[in-house]
Amino acid sequence: MGELDPVIHAAARLRITAALATLDSADSIAFPRLQELLDMTAGNLSTHLRKLEDAGYVGVEKTHRGRTPVTYLALTPRGRRAFEIYTEELRAVLGS
Repeated sequence: MGELDPVIHAAARLRITAALATLDSADSIAFPRLQELLDMTAGNLSTHLRKLEDAGYVGVEKTHRGRTPVTYLALTPRGRRAFEIYTEELRAVLGS
């Protein structure tokens, strides 16, 4: 049995990663929409996204819609695989 990934294991980062994992691998979500889905403050979400980004688990794309800046988020292939491994290891810990 492996060790649970500490980057994902923090409750807020697990919620973020799980939400992003529901997207198709080619899709992304706008920061405000993810914030709304997870009911997190912008600062808290940003802090946890930075840790996931630093680990290479989340890709961040900053663009503009007209003159308005927009940030899109998605799991990277590495992040998707890390989440799959995390869930497999969690199942092993839970004995299912």
